Amino acid sequence: MSNTQFNPDETLLTVSKLNAWYGAAHILFDVDLNVRRGEVVALMGRNGAGKSTTLKSIMGLMEKSKGEIHFMGKKISGRQPYEISRAGVGFVPEDRRVFSDLTVTENLEVGRQAARQWPDGTTAYTWTPEALYKLFPNLGAMQDRPGGQMSGGEQQMLTVARTLMGNPYLVLLDEPSEGVAPVIVEQMANTIIALKEHGVSVLLSEQNVHFAELVSDRVYVLEKGQIRYTATMEELAENEEIRRSYLTV
Repeated sequence: MSNTQFNPDETLLTVSKLNAWYGAAHILFDVDLNVRRGEVVALMGRNGAGKSTTLKSIMGLMEKSKGEIHFMGKKISGRQPYEISRAGVGFVPEDRRVFSDLTVTENLEVGRQAARQWPDGTTAYTWTPEALYKLFPNLGAMQDRPGGQMSGGEQQMLTVARTLMGNPYLVLLDEPSEGVAPVIVEQMANTIIALKEHGVSVLLSEQNVHFAELVSDRVYVLEKGQIRYTATMEELAENEEIRRSYLTV
Protein backbone atom coordinates (compact mmCIF):
# COMPACT_ATOMS: atom_id res chain seq x y z
CA MET A 1 0.00 0.00 0.00
CA SER A 2 1.16 3.54 -0.67
CA ASN A 3 2.09 5.77 2.25
CA THR A 4 0.01 8.83 1.42
CA GLN A 5 -0.46 10.91 4.60
CA PHE A 6 -4.02 10.68 5.87
CA ASN A 7 -5.65 13.63 7.62
CA PRO A 8 -8.27 12.20 10.01
CA ASP A 9 -10.56 15.15 9.28
CA GLU A 10 -10.69 14.16 5.63
CA THR A 11 -12.70 11.49 3.86
CA LEU A 12 -12.04 8.02 5.26
CA LEU A 13 -13.21 5.97 2.26
CA THR A 14 -13.29 7.01 -1.39
CA VAL A 15 -14.72 4.78 -4.12
CA SER A 16 -14.24 5.92 -7.73
CA LYS A 17 -15.65 4.37 -10.92
CA LEU A 18 -16.29 1.00 -9.30
CA ASN A 19 -17.47 -1.72 -11.69
CA ALA A 20 -18.17 -5.33 -10.77
CA TRP A 21 -19.31 -8.53 -12.46
CA TYR A 22 -20.74 -11.92 -11.55
CA GLY A 23 -19.41 -14.01 -14.39
CA ALA A 24 -20.44 -12.21 -17.58
CA ALA A 25 -23.16 -10.20 -15.83
CA HIS A 26 -22.14 -6.57 -15.32
CA ILE A 27 -23.60 -5.52 -11.93
CA LEU A 28 -22.01 -2.18 -10.93
CA PHE A 29 -21.43 0.72 -13.32
CA ASP A 30 -18.95 3.47 -12.34
CA VAL A 31 -20.11 3.75 -8.71
CA ASP A 32 -18.66 6.76 -6.87
CA LEU A 33 -19.11 7.31 -3.13
CA ASN A 34 -17.28 8.47 -0.03
CA VAL A 35 -17.54 8.19 3.75
CA ARG A 36 -16.06 10.63 6.25
CA ARG A 37 -14.78 9.91 9.75
CA GLY A 38 -17.58 9.30 12.25
CA GLU A 39 -20.23 9.41 9.54
CA VAL A 40 -23.05 6.95 8.83
CA VAL A 41 -23.81 6.68 5.12
CA ALA A 42 -26.73 4.65 3.80
CA LEU A 43 -26.54 2.81 0.48
CA MET A 44 -30.17 2.29 -0.50
CA GLY A 45 -32.10 0.64 -3.30
CA ARG A 46 -34.43 -2.22 -4.08
CA ASN A 47 -33.41 -5.88 -4.11
CA GLY A 48 -30.88 -6.46 -6.88
CA ALA A 49 -29.82 -2.82 -7.10
CA GLY A 50 -26.18 -3.68 -6.30
CA LYS A 51 -25.92 -2.71 -2.64
CA SER A 52 -24.34 -5.94 -1.35
CA THR A 53 -22.11 -6.15 -4.41
CA THR A 54 -20.78 -2.67 -3.63
CA LEU A 55 -19.85 -3.69 -0.07
CA LYS A 56 -18.28 -6.96 -1.24
CA SER A 57 -16.26 -5.08 -3.87
CA ILE A 58 -14.92 -2.65 -1.26
CA MET A 59 -13.97 -5.64 0.91
CA GLY A 60 -12.13 -7.37 -1.95
CA LEU A 61 -14.60 -10.26 -2.12
CA MET A 62 -15.60 -9.99 -5.80
CA GLU A 63 -13.70 -12.15 -8.28
CA LYS A 64 -14.04 -9.51 -10.99
CA SER A 65 -14.14 -5.79 -10.30
CA LYS A 66 -12.29 -2.66 -11.28
CA GLY A 67 -12.11 0.88 -10.00
CA GLU A 68 -10.16 2.90 -7.43
CA ILE A 69 -10.83 2.40 -3.72
CA HIS A 70 -8.83 4.37 -1.17
CA PHE A 71 -9.05 3.98 2.60
CA MET A 72 -7.27 6.37 4.96
CA GLY A 73 -5.14 7.65 2.09
CA LYS A 74 -4.06 4.18 0.91
CA LYS A 75 -5.21 2.26 -2.13
CA ILE A 76 -7.00 -0.94 -1.11
CA SER A 77 -8.52 -1.94 -4.45
CA GLY A 78 -6.83 -5.13 -5.61
CA ARG A 79 -5.92 -6.16 -2.05
CA GLN A 80 -6.95 -9.41 -0.37
CA PRO A 81 -9.86 -9.29 2.10
CA TYR A 82 -7.60 -10.11 5.06
CA GLU A 83 -5.34 -7.17 4.17
CA ILE A 84 -8.32 -4.83 4.00
CA SER A 85 -9.54 -6.12 7.36
CA ARG A 86 -6.12 -5.57 8.92
CA ALA A 87 -6.16 -2.01 7.57
CA GLY A 88 -9.24 -1.34 9.70
CA VAL A 89 -12.30 -2.15 7.58
CA GLY A 90 -14.88 -4.43 9.19
CA PHE A 91 -17.54 -6.29 7.21
CA VAL A 92 -20.84 -7.64 8.53
CA PRO A 93 -22.38 -9.77 5.75
CA GLU A 94 -26.11 -10.20 5.35
CA ASP A 95 -25.88 -13.97 5.87
CA ARG A 96 -24.21 -13.56 9.30
CA ARG A 97 -21.78 -16.53 9.16
CA VAL A 98 -21.20 -17.16 12.84
CA PHE A 99 -19.12 -20.18 13.88
CA SER A 100 -21.94 -22.50 14.94
CA ASP A 101 -19.80 -24.82 17.10
CA LEU A 102 -18.07 -21.97 18.97
CA THR A 103 -19.59 -20.17 21.94
CA VAL A 104 -20.41 -16.48 21.90
CA THR A 105 -17.17 -15.72 23.75
CA GLU A 106 -15.13 -17.87 21.38
CA ASN A 107 -16.73 -16.22 18.34
CA LEU A 108 -15.67 -12.83 19.71
CA GLU A 109 -12.11 -13.99 20.28
CA VAL A 110 -11.86 -15.10 16.64
CA GLY A 111 -12.42 -11.49 15.59
CA ARG A 112 -9.90 -9.90 17.97
CA GLN A 113 -7.31 -7.56 16.48
CA ALA A 114 -4.83 -5.23 18.15
CA ALA A 115 -5.76 -1.77 19.38
CA ARG A 116 -5.45 0.97 16.77
CA GLN A 117 -4.35 4.58 16.59
CA TRP A 118 -5.36 7.28 14.16
CA PRO A 119 -2.50 8.66 12.08
CA ASP A 120 -2.49 11.83 14.21
CA GLY A 121 -1.62 9.70 17.26
CA THR A 122 -5.02 9.74 18.95
CA THR A 123 -6.18 6.34 20.17
CA ALA A 124 -9.09 4.74 18.34
CA TYR A 125 -11.78 3.16 20.49
CA THR A 126 -10.79 -0.35 21.58
CA TRP A 127 -13.60 -2.87 21.88
CA THR A 128 -13.53 -5.57 24.56
CA PRO A 129 -15.99 -8.42 25.22
CA GLU A 130 -17.12 -6.56 28.34
CA ALA A 131 -17.91 -3.41 26.35
CA LEU A 132 -19.75 -5.46 23.73
CA TYR A 133 -21.83 -7.26 26.36
CA LYS A 134 -22.96 -3.84 27.59
CA LEU A 135 -23.83 -2.85 24.03
CA PHE A 136 -25.55 -6.21 23.40
CA PRO A 137 -27.01 -7.38 26.76
CA ASN A 138 -28.53 -10.44 25.04
CA LEU A 139 -25.04 -11.68 24.20
CA GLY A 140 -23.84 -11.03 27.73
CA ALA A 141 -26.55 -13.36 28.99
CA MET A 142 -25.48 -16.24 26.71
CA GLN A 143 -21.68 -16.08 26.68
CA ASP A 144 -21.32 -19.88 26.72
CA ARG A 145 -24.02 -20.63 24.14
CA PRO A 146 -22.87 -22.08 20.79
CA GLY A 147 -23.56 -19.85 17.82
CA GLY A 148 -25.65 -22.55 16.18
CA GLN A 149 -28.14 -22.47 19.07
CA MET A 150 -28.96 -18.77 18.69
CA SER A 151 -31.85 -17.08 16.89
CA GLY A 152 -31.26 -15.22 13.63
CA GLY A 153 -31.38 -11.87 15.39
CA GLU A 154 -28.96 -13.02 18.08
CA GLN A 155 -26.59 -14.28 15.38
CA GLN A 156 -26.85 -10.89 13.69
CA MET A 157 -25.80 -9.17 16.92
CA LEU A 158 -22.96 -11.66 17.39
CA THR A 159 -21.68 -11.02 13.87
CA VAL A 160 -21.62 -7.27 14.51
CA ALA A 161 -19.91 -7.76 17.87
CA ARG A 162 -17.29 -10.10 16.37
CA THR A 163 -16.55 -7.52 13.68
CA LEU A 164 -16.10 -4.82 16.31
CA MET A 165 -13.51 -6.97 18.09
CA GLY A 166 -11.29 -6.10 15.13
CA ASN A 167 -11.45 -2.42 16.24
CA PRO A 168 -12.38 -1.19 12.75
CA TYR A 169 -12.28 2.46 11.72
CA LEU A 170 -15.04 1.70 9.20
CA VAL A 171 -17.80 -0.92 9.30
CA LEU A 172 -19.53 -2.17 6.15
CA LEU A 173 -22.95 -3.29 7.38
CA ASP A 174 -25.12 -5.29 4.97
CA GLU A 175 -28.92 -5.22 5.53
CA PRO A 176 -28.89 -5.24 9.37
CA SER A 177 -32.68 -4.86 9.66
CA GLU A 178 -33.53 -7.62 7.17
CA GLY A 179 -35.54 -10.52 8.58
CA VAL A 180 -35.06 -9.82 12.30
CA ALA A 181 -37.56 -8.96 15.02
CA PRO A 182 -38.44 -5.29 15.68
CA VAL A 183 -36.67 -5.38 19.06
CA ILE A 184 -33.46 -6.47 17.30
CA VAL A 185 -33.90 -3.73 14.68
CA GLU A 186 -34.13 -1.17 17.48
CA GLN A 187 -30.99 -2.58 19.09
CA MET A 188 -29.17 -2.41 15.75
CA ALA A 189 -30.12 1.25 15.40
CA ASN A 190 -28.80 1.97 18.91
CA THR A 191 -25.61 0.11 18.03
CA ILE A 192 -24.97 2.19 14.91
CA ILE A 193 -25.55 5.39 16.88
CA ALA A 194 -23.08 4.14 19.53
CA LEU A 195 -20.49 3.38 16.85
CA LYS A 196 -20.79 6.91 15.53
CA GLU A 197 -20.33 8.31 19.04
CA HIS A 198 -17.09 6.31 19.29
CA GLY A 199 -15.84 7.81 16.01
CA VAL A 200 -16.46 4.69 13.90
CA SER A 201 -17.74 5.26 10.36
CA VAL A 202 -20.48 3.05 8.92
CA LEU A 203 -21.43 2.33 5.31
CA LEU A 204 -24.87 0.77 5.59
CA SER A 205 -26.67 -1.24 2.90
CA GLU A 206 -30.38 -0.92 3.63
CA GLN A 207 -33.87 -1.03 2.11
CA ASN A 208 -35.78 0.08 5.21
CA VAL A 209 -36.18 3.86 4.81
CA HIS A 210 -37.37 4.35 8.39
CA PHE A 211 -34.36 2.47 9.80
CA ALA A 212 -31.95 4.43 7.58
CA GLU A 213 -33.51 7.72 8.68
CA LEU A 214 -32.89 6.83 12.34
CA VAL A 215 -29.14 6.40 11.95
CA SER A 216 -27.80 7.89 8.71
CA ASP A 217 -26.28 11.26 7.85
CA ARG A 218 -26.18 10.90 4.07
CA VAL A 219 -27.56 8.53 1.46
CA TYR A 220 -26.66 7.13 -1.95
CA VAL A 221 -29.51 5.55 -3.92
CA LEU A 222 -28.64 2.71 -6.30
CA GLU A 223 -30.70 1.40 -9.19
CA LYS A 224 -29.46 -1.29 -11.56
CA GLY A 225 -25.90 -0.82 -10.37
CA GLN A 226 -25.75 2.95 -10.81
CA ILE A 227 -25.91 5.82 -8.32
CA ARG A 228 -29.12 7.69 -9.15
CA TYR A 229 -29.35 10.09 -6.24
CA THR A 230 -27.23 11.36 -3.37
CA ALA A 231 -28.25 13.74 -0.59
CA THR A 232 -28.53 14.15 3.14
CA MET A 233 -30.90 11.77 4.85
CA GLU A 234 -33.22 14.70 5.63
CA GLU A 235 -33.39 15.63 1.96
CA LEU A 236 -34.34 12.07 1.00
CA ALA A 237 -37.04 11.99 3.68
CA GLU A 238 -38.60 15.08 2.09
CA ASN A 239 -38.30 13.84 -1.50
CA GLU A 240 -41.32 11.65 -2.10
CA GLU A 241 -40.63 11.38 -5.84
CA ILE A 242 -37.19 9.82 -5.32
CA ARG A 243 -38.48 7.41 -2.69
CA ARG A 244 -41.34 6.34 -4.95
CA SER A 245 -39.10 5.98 -8.01
CA TYR A 246 -36.23 4.02 -6.47
CA LEU A 247 -37.18 2.66 -3.04
CA THR A 248 -40.81 1.56 -2.90
CA VAL A 249 -41.65 -2.00 -3.87
